[in-house]
Amino acid sequence: MKLLKLLPIAICFLCFGCENIIECIINRRPEIPNKSFDVGFVNSYYYEDFTSEIKNEPNDDDYGYTYEIYDDLPEGLQMFANFRTLSIEGTPRTSGTYTFKVYLYVDPPEYYDEDSGQYEDSLCEHSTSKTFTIIIN
Repeated sequence: MKLLKLLPIAICFLCFGCENIIECIINRRPEIPNKSFDVGFVNSYYYEDFTSEIKNEPNDDDYGYTYEIYDDLPEGLQMFANFRTLSIEGTPRTSGTYTFKVYLYVDPPEYYDEDSGQYEDSLCEHSTSKTFTIIIN
């Protein structure tokens, strides 16, 4: 029976590659929120934003956040990152449906472990991505 209780923990180590048991149980990782972007209009100012977080981390403001966008935004729109918040804004010049992928990379604060004498990282993963679509009429 004890073996069955340890099985989920062993699976966690194999699947997620966490370095210690607490990380796997807490499951700290960056998250980009689910977001539906409003429809925009050619030659009309457009603005949307979202704020990312570290799942299960009350101190996610202590982390460094870096965003990248792959694929093209509509012509006239740009990405701006302000700490945890990513905004897409500008005046679109062409109509169409635009799909793009946002990547988020986080740099965690390093915690000093007095027992081991080393700095430790508290995340299971340091990046994530999500695909979004903007429609411009």
